[in-house]
Amino acid sequence: MKKLFEKTTLANMELKNRFVRSATWENMTTEDGHLTHKLYDIYEELAKNEVGLIITGYANVVKEEQPNPGMMGIYDDCFIPEYQKLTGLVHKHGSKIVKQIAYGGTKTSFNVGERVIFAPSEVAERGTGTLGKEMTKADIDYIVDAFAQAGRRAKESGFDGVEIHAAHTYLINQFLSPYYNKRTDEYGGSLTNRMRFLIEIYHKMRELVGEDYPILVKLTATEFFESGLTFGETMLICLKLQELGVAAIEISGNIHGKARGMVGEEFDGFTIQKEGYFVDYANSIGELINIPVITVGGFQNIDAIKAILNKTHVDYFALSRPLLAEPNLISRWANGDKAKAKCVRCSKCRTSEGNYCTVFNKVG
Repeated sequence: MKKLFEKTTLANMELKNRFVRSATWENMTTEDGHLTHKLYDIYEELAKNEVGLIITGYANVVKEEQPNPGMMGIYDDCFIPEYQKLTGLVHKHGSKIVKQIAYGGTKTSFNVGERVIFAPSEVAERGTGTLGKEMTKADIDYIVDAFAQAGRRAKESGFDGVEIHAAHTYLINQFLSPYYNKRTDEYGGSLTNRMRFLIEIYHKMRELVGEDYPILVKLTATEFFESGLTFGETMLICLKLQELGVAAIEISGNIHGKARGMVGEEFDGFTIQKEGYFVDYANSIGELINIPVITVGGFQNIDAIKAILNKTHVDYFALSRPLLAEPNLISRWANGDKAKAKCVRCSKCRTSEGNYCTVFNKVG
């Protein structure tokens, strides 16, 4: 029987348990993305409280592209020393830390009109209504290189790996999506073509970080609307990523704030679950591939998580909002207090002064 609190190996990372802090935008950096004392404290507290693997909030790979205020940057080598301090704090407490990197694209309403926002095609993002500039081949090459350089900086900063954010209608996800990608060149049309942007990012990054450095990818299970990316296509993407050498895949959705109300609904033949919204999707992917599968969303009950671990092919369990409410949640569970997470999933944690639990952890 597999255990939640046992050592496992993900690529070359030895993790002390199967709990992951999923990437969480804290909105607490300086205006240009540099770390603050608040952020150092948040990450050290997570490490002190036994989170096995911490994935950072997303970092923008080019300076001019910032989809949200207060998000981390990794667009310049000047960030490396402060990230070295961050990784040192986490490693001191025996946790591992992975840097998530992203190009947000049109899933933004921040400073729209003041900057160029790239997109695969001129199709407005369904939630924000933001329209982007269709990328030229030169634009694509520019962003591919930016991702690769961000991966290099992550390695030089002491991060144990890097996660490419290819989910949540961000730019890479839009290239994968037949709804957003209407291109007629080698980057559009067939799934093979729609995957090309992500694959080029992976190959270019691999050149810079070497063969042994863990590269993870976060994917949307399905887009949950007609004419969007289907789960069947996501499964094919996972097979390709395994073939390329990706260390692990994190399965999420793009239904922030809606998932709780969608529990029990079926999409692409699978059902959104109360405990672990995307477990059915992640399990099917775990059956298909031989690299670790992480899933995120809706985890609150440790006994239920343990049961999922032993009856599915999900390897790791990621939490975001529950750790905003209780940074000590994993250590509490490890020490035998099995009460469910306090988080009530109210999504009131996004505030103008930073993202933190306004119900149970108001200090932030």
